[in-house]
Amino acid sequence: MDRAFSVIFFTTASGAGYGLLALLSLFTLGGYLPIDRWLGFSAFGLAFALITLGLLSSTFHLGHPERAWRAFSQWRSSWLSREGIVAVVSYLPAGLLAIGWVFLEEFYSTMAWLTIVLAVSFVYCTSMIYASLAAIPAWHNKWVTIVYLLLALYSGAVLLNFLLSLFGPGLAVVTHLTIFALVISIVAKWRYWRHVDETPADSTVGSATGLDRLGQARLLDPPHTQENYLQKEMGYRIARKHAAKLRRIALIFAFAMPLTALVLQLFVGGVASAILAFAALASLVPGLLVERWLFFAEAKHKVTLYYGADAV
Repeated sequence: MDRAFSVIFFTTASGAGYGLLALLSLFTLGGYLPIDRWLGFSAFGLAFALITLGLLSSTFHLGHPERAWRAFSQWRSSWLSREGIVAVVSYLPAGLLAIGWVFLEEFYSTMAWLTIVLAVSFVYCTSMIYASLAAIPAWHNKWVTIVYLLLALYSGAVLLNFLLSLFGPGLAVVTHLTIFALVISIVAKWRYWRHVDETPADSTVGSATGLDRLGQARLLDPPHTQENYLQKEMGYRIARKHAAKLRRIALIFAFAMPLTALVLQLFVGGVASAILAFAALASLVPGLLVERWLFFAEAKHKVTLYYGADAV
């Protein structure tokens, strides 16, 4: 698939933003977080910024961004449409929750629960845009949704952990949750990569053309003499050795380095705790961007069978 940075940024930033909103609501419902005006201002401001910038960047990937509003009408059949509707609706409870917290120093539990439900729903809809595509085997599996949800939880937890370290003593329960989210995220991502690597191709040129009953089919001539939109969007080729190297980079920056910083953070306080929390966040950002780039780059659409691929 196309490695457009707009989509990579959108899926990464919006997931982190909604993860932060959900955890901010959840921990406050549990009585762990104080209704502090500046904490609320910083947390909600960061979450809304990530979500809004992510949504805006996603329109840059469209051929006609000015027609994006038409996607809302296809909610019965399109996960993209459902995602857009949930995104718009989520601003209402989250916005009311933020206004009450920042300006009135009040906490509306009903708005908090709605924010959590809509945040999870948005990330789920985003994942299903890809998981529902049967023509792309690397995406058409349960691990896509699991990984999207867990990475949103993990990245949101890292953000909340960092913010709390700036506003006084960080909460150990948040740091522990962040470590737990990190561990289950890396397990899920590893299982996803294993699924991609070990699942045999189920389509060939012969099965795609219906000529396999006559013997082995092969492409005599490509449909086009130069690269076109389909090849750019749905047939990016990445060498296995490069993919393996980038996977290691993603594992190191998105998981190994943040884990080290978070574990050390449990044993220190004050400025040292804030520095370690920032180190975890600073490492996570490039790691997640590489992870998401690979998610698109390693996926291959079955249409590539008509452009030279032997099997998908």
